[in-house]
Amino acid sequence: MARLLNIGFGNVVNTDKIVSIITPDSAPAKRLIQKAKEEDRIVDATQGRRTRGIILVDGNKVILSALQPDTLAGRFNGRENETEE
Repeated sequence: MARLLNIGFGNVVNTDKIVSIITPDSAPAKRLIQKAKEEDRIVDATQGRRTRGIILVDGNKVILSALQPDTLAGRFNGRENETEE
């Protein structure tokens, strides 16, 4: 059964579609974001805030979140009381 993962600011993602959650700090992650922007495969869910987590989903889409990967992973694993940072 599909669950929805809150990725911050009222945005949610289907957990069945999530492939990976990574940090945006490395050079390969930055290249991934840039290439996704160029190919129009990006969803920016940061609401104008700094990107702190990158969610890769089926269909080769990239979702940007303002929440830390640890927070997103905690929510994914069912620990709902993780704080937004």
